[in-house]
Amino acid sequence: MPELARSMRIQADLLDQLPALNAFARRFYRTQTDADDLVQETVLKALTNLDKFEEGTKLKSWLFTIMRNAFNTRFAIAKREAPGFEDCISDLRIVAPSQEWSLLSQEVEQACTLLPDHYRLVLNAVVLEEMSYDETAAELGCAVGTVKSRLNRARHQLIAQFGTLDD
Repeated sequence: MPELARSMRIQADLLDQLPALNAFARRFYRTQTDADDLVQETVLKALTNLDKFEEGTKLKSWLFTIMRNAFNTRFAIAKREAPGFEDCISDLRIVAPSQEWSLLSQEVEQACTLLPDHYRLVLNAVVLEEMSYDETAAELGCAVGTVKSRLNRARHQLIAQFGTLDD
């Protein structure tokens, strides 16, 4: 029975320490919900390990040590398991299907093969290889105006095959 009385006394003292625990948790987390979770985890660990608390020591210090260790454990796990990307797929609620883009890219590739060679070469150089008009003209041995004209005609032929982009 003395162990039960001791446990009840420590539990009552623990309740008195909740405001201090909450204030200490706010030093670790900015959001109140994260701080509340840390306080809850600390109280749970303290209640689970009441038999390890030594009489005569400060309960507040013991609780703060538990909280600091719990935070360090959480921090280490989060650091180890963090994906490292802001646009991580686990953060997305809905993932857009990629099939449509895949089919569209196949259609565009097929349409480009139907273009005359001189249009396709200019389109590849300017759009895919990101070459300037001057670089493309030098590579193909023609004037810059010819490059612009061929690129414009290639774009118009592709638009004619697919319709306008506003459809």
